[in-house]
Amino acid sequence: MCGIAFRLGCNGVYTGWMSADALPIYLDSNATTRPLPQVLEKMNRVMTEVWANPSSIHRAGQMARREVDLAREAVCELVKARPSEVIFTSGGTESVNTCLRSLSRWRQKPLLITSAVEHAAVREQLEDLAEVFDHEVVTLPNDSNGVVEIEAFQQLLSSRADEIAFVSVMWANNETGVIQPVEQIGMMCREAGIPFHTDATQWVGKMPIDLESTPIDMISFAGHKFHGPKGSGVLWLREGLPLHAMILGGGQERKRRGGTESVADIAGLGVACQEAKSWLDNSGHEQMLAMRSTFEAYMQSEITECCINAVSADRIWSTSNIGFPGIEAELMLLGLSEAGVCASAGSACSSGALKGSSVIDAIGRQPCQVDERPYGSVRFSFDRAITQEQLESAVEISSEVFQRLAGLSPNANWPLSAEV
Repeated sequence: MCGIAFRLGCNGVYTGWMSADALPIYLDSNATTRPLPQVLEKMNRVMTEVWANPSSIHRAGQMARREVDLAREAVCELVKARPSEVIFTSGGTESVNTCLRSLSRWRQKPLLITSAVEHAAVREQLEDLAEVFDHEVVTLPNDSNGVVEIEAFQQLLSSRADEIAFVSVMWANNETGVIQPVEQIGMMCREAGIPFHTDATQWVGKMPIDLESTPIDMISFAGHKFHGPKGSGVLWLREGLPLHAMILGGGQERKRRGGTESVADIAGLGVACQEAKSWLDNSGHEQMLAMRSTFEAYMQSEITECCINAVSADRIWSTSNIGFPGIEAELMLLGLSEAGVCASAGSACSSGALKGSSVIDAIGRQPCQVDERPYGSVRFSFDRAITQEQLESAVEISSEVFQRLAGLSPNANWPLSAEV
């Protein structure tokens, strides 16, 4: 270790001395990722040179329209879709809300089917639909990894398929990284004539996707999860399906999402899609999966008490959720932050909230969990730029923080400072 004392929290607040080149190790990429330089360059050019309203008929407006069209083509190339199927939104949450409310209005059937491990954007929207429109939300059972039980879904289809308005099950979990069998669920829905939506926020830009050949009807995702700008999102709707706009006025996006388009954000998203496609075409995701496996093995060798939550399930490369028995998650995160590692305890939308994870609750007791003792689960999530050296440093810091917390006494020094 190099002997530098990290005393900078992940929120950038200075808490003690540190060298000028000591930067946090950022392992909270499921919350957001740093925009690529190419994205920022594109957005800056658009904001300074192509700032006209893309709905205007004059040349300046049509230059802005061209930027939107180019970005739409880039989205289509990444996910293998048609331009008419892509709707630009302000982010994943808006896309989810628009999609689910539209499906509810279109189908007008009483049952809404989902899983117990959904992001709050889906979960809370379904709760609202149930309250306002008297829907019944049915949560499919899952195994100890959080994977939906297909047999239970088949039984539900056999008995109540004609009552189901739609099914919404996420692709990759934002907290554990567990991959759901969306292709199997989608095929079952298609055979039953039921629309199927998947929250693909943690999938798109990180894993290959081919919507032309996948039995999904709607997906939602956000650009800032794969090095694009915040404020950029997509709702993909398979051609021929109806959509009731949630934001009315102006007729933009073929009257499916009103409001003047944020051309710079959309253009930045387009660049992020181009870069993600190039990275995926070069098998970047396979290399990252190996890196994550090495990280987890090293973590367990350094902290023998910990365990990898949902370890036996297929998980996306970007996520490693690790349980630390006997330690509160908030204390572990505070120690990591003070020592220069940024991580989280769950969904980005719950950052800073002192509450348990509904996802961890849903998957149940994990192998290293001890009854009646705290079980702090920390989500380490990676982006394409993370290095093996950074991950090794993060493990060493995590080990030191864990050992200090495990032996914490009223006289222990706080906040922690780790020599790294």
